[in-house]
Amino acid sequence: MSGSIGDNVFRASGVIAAAAAARTGTVDWDTTPKTGTVTAESAVGYFVNTSAATRNVNLPAGAAGSIVAIADYARTFNTNNCTVTPNGSEKIGGGDAGATVTLSVNGQAATFVYVDGTEGWINVQETQTSQAGATALFVTATGGTPCSGAICGDFKTHVFTGPGTFCVSCAGNACGSTTVDYLVSAGGGGAGGAGGGGAGGAGGFRLSNSVGCIAAPVMSPLANPTGITVPATGYPIVVGAGGAGGAGPPGTGFAQGATSSFSSISSAGGGLGYGGPAAGGGGVGGAGGSGGGGRGGPSPGGSSAYAGGAGDTPDVTPNQGYAGGNGWDGWTASTNGGGGGGAAAVGANSSHRCGGCGGIGSYLGDAFFGPIAPSYGTPGPVSSTRYFSGGGGGATDGPAPVGSTGGTGGAGGGGDGTNAPGCGTAGTTNTGGGGGGAGATPNDGGTGGPGIVAIRYKFQ
Repeated sequence: MSGSIGDNVFRASGVIAAAAAARTGTVDWDTTPKTGTVTAESAVGYFVNTSAATRNVNLPAGAAGSIVAIADYARTFNTNNCTVTPNGSEKIGGGDAGATVTLSVNGQAATFVYVDGTEGWINVQETQTSQAGATALFVTATGGTPCSGAICGDFKTHVFTGPGTFCVSCAGNACGSTTVDYLVSAGGGGAGGAGGGGAGGAGGFRLSNSVGCIAAPVMSPLANPTGITVPATGYPIVVGAGGAGGAGPPGTGFAQGATSSFSSISSAGGGLGYGGPAAGGGGVGGAGGSGGGGRGGPSPGGSSAYAGGAGDTPDVTPNQGYAGGNGWDGWTASTNGGGGGGAAAVGANSSHRCGGCGGIGSYLGDAFFGPIAPSYGTPGPVSSTRYFSGGGGGATDGPAPVGSTGGTGGAGGGGDGTNAPGCGTAGTTNTGGGGGGAGATPNDGGTGGPGIVAIRYKFQ
């Protein structure tokens, strides 16, 4: 066989390479992202990073079969273009001699093969919507006090102690976060005045625990395991006021607490505690998030019980509160008020010479608030938590022998009831605690504590 045989590189012994002008159309990728001008070599692919500025790729001198590939490293070609420049007077795609082309679509990739002097470099393969892994997006919002939110690790909490707007600018995605948790506690009910007043019920308590769950035992068993999604918009926040305490005399003016709300979550105000003039009859406590305590009426020579108000009104799951305790009378001119219902327990019934104690509130772990946790709620039996929505204590207006006492308020801001004489204690501000009952005319029942709204989410 005449003629010379070319080098047989990368082929098995005895196999002669097929005659070819150049490569078969593949490139080896240089995986170092390029952040400056690229002087390209044939048979190489380049990842060009234009996140900070435009970039230029200079093609090599063309020979038939030469190949160069370019890909958008940061998917920013639309913001900062990538310009491809031929060597000297060579063409790209049959255009004018020496004319450049621009890659300007995010995620764009192109492969150029040099064919001949007529068409020059031809783009033989191009994508304009390169697939990329999803970028994690997190819920982003403003509003509340403090406006920047309380930060605990990767979580942020916005606290509202009065009306405002929770403004969501980014709803997040599944790779980051898409839901928020909430605490929505309504205003506590006002307590009865004018002697032996029934206590105010706690404001309704609603809580979720789904975003970076706070584990038991420092999270309330009343927490809903499902949070809520928050499309980007503004969400008006309503923080319910506490109900007014009853005046004495004439034992009127006591009022239910006001509703608190955020998005689809609404908590009902605490039920009012019943009160009245010493010479009048007893009365039933009002219904609400938690029920108000009943007031006993004088019944010489006998005894009568007067029911506390119903809790969890309207009914939600989990319960937002429990019923108030019964009022009771047991001797001439003496009345005893029932305790207000709390978020986690019924108010206690009153008894001979004693007002009923308020039902205990419920709690959430300190991590819900992060470093500002001590600023909100009250301590309670479970450590490392903050309590809300405790029922107020009922009062007694009988004589004051040893053993006569007003009921204590439940953990979570419930006000104490008094022994005669005295005004009831107000529920603690921004806990939704019920007011404490008043002992003997002309004293006033305690006002319910205003509620609170707090919203927690993963922000990074």
